[in-house]
Amino acid sequence: MLKIIDLTTGYGPVEVLHDVNLDFKDSRIVTVLGANGAGKSTLIKTISGILKPWKGSILFDGKDISRMSTSQIAKMGIVHVPEGRHIFPNLTVRENLLLGGYFRSDKENKETLDQVLKLFPALKERINQKGGNLSGGEQQMLAIARGLMAKPRLLLLDEPSLGLAPILVSEIFQTVKSLAQQEGVQVLLVEQNARKALDISDTGYVMVLGRIVLSGTSDELRENPEVRKLYLGGQNV
Repeated sequence: MLKIIDLTTGYGPVEVLHDVNLDFKDSRIVTVLGANGAGKSTLIKTISGILKPWKGSILFDGKDISRMSTSQIAKMGIVHVPEGRHIFPNLTVRENLLLGGYFRSDKENKETLDQVLKLFPALKERINQKGGNLSGGEQQMLAIARGLMAKPRLLLLDEPSLGLAPILVSEIFQTVKSLAQQEGVQVLLVEQNARKALDISDTGYVMVLGRIVLSGTSDELRENPEVRKLYLGGQNV
């Protein structure tokens, strides 16, 4: 579905991504691993149209989307859940969710809202509470659920585990896995938590200073000595 060819971009005069190549092929979940500052978030922002490529192509179902607007990309079924959640703290859970389906009809949003709340029962219990009153884990669930309101075909998740307690991290990752397996949503997961990300993904890429330096199945990356040394504490998992 998603294929990236020789993607280069950056901010102002600073080049951040250098000839990045990525191919979903038949994977349901693809993870991009890397330390802080590796260029992972820049990659996600470029796919969703927030940043424009300097060169290279981003293909979705064979169509080049690299010059499309963010709204055009979203309407094609690509939804970006940003790092830091970015929910609206003064709006209720319901209002936050409905904003996720802003370009869909009221009837479609009602049906999707019911489906999303079945996936996230904790949000259903707090449907009339303001987003700012939720816990960190609940806010992350809200951010993902808001993205699902657009009925995405491809969900771009930027550091969903950031700042969460370990038990909540496990819950978030199990939810992501369920979305891919049961709901048929493909996921591009950008993460520093390599262990959890590799546990649920099919394919992985390792990014260092804006370049893809390793790629393979999740099992292959778990067995790779460099990955174990840099991201898994030297342990095989």
